[in-house]
Amino acid sequence: MLLGLNQVTSYYGKTPILKDIGFDLEEGQCLCVLGRNGVGKTTLLRTIMGLTDRMSGGIQISGDDISKAPTYQRAKYGLGYIPQGRQILSNFTVKENILLGTFARSDGLSEVPPLCLSLFPYLAQNLDKRAGLLSGGQQQQLAIARALATNPKILLLDEPTEGIQPNIVHEIGQTLRRLNTEFGITLILTEQHIKVARKLGDAFLMMENGRIVARGPIAEMTDELVERHMTI
Repeated sequence: MLLGLNQVTSYYGKTPILKDIGFDLEEGQCLCVLGRNGVGKTTLLRTIMGLTDRMSGGIQISGDDISKAPTYQRAKYGLGYIPQGRQILSNFTVKENILLGTFARSDGLSEVPPLCLSLFPYLAQNLDKRAGLLSGGQQQQLAIARALATNPKILLLDEPTEGIQPNIVHEIGQTLRRLNTEFGITLILTEQHIKVARKLGDAFLMMENGRIVARGPIAEMTDELVERHMTI
């Protein structure tokens, strides 16, 4: 088991947003977390990264308990995070944004990793371009490259295809598939696009009101489940 959550309840202030969440994730899996807006998907990723006000329960990576570890230590354990909205630094260059990720590495590398350049040729050709001048899809590529610069074992992606034109959605999906199958990086992604989830995922969790209400192999994510838990 690479990642395990056990009876995790997570709070903003005094309000519990996640309630008694538990699951295990094996190395090399791609887990898709689905549900309507506001059910706790983003909070789940932020909890794993240590970005909520407090939590109870346990989180383990490769058997080590990280429940009380600060975010920067969790990054050194191998967690990379691509937040919703990307949160790139628009006044920094492409190169400077990617290099921010290297501060979380344990091997001391302080250059743009070759993987980032090979996966994203446009970024490789525009390292000195100000990030705020990139399109939405290019900024998402940059956010993924920045997270990859941390040398992660697990990538947490919050709505990676949100607000991106369809041809770029396809490119990002192909990139994530390569990261998972070719480079062995374990993925957890929240997603609203059912087609993307079915193409990328090995397994799924369906959430409602801060709880897991369905789970299983991606082949068991039926249209009936999607209708019940995702239709407005």
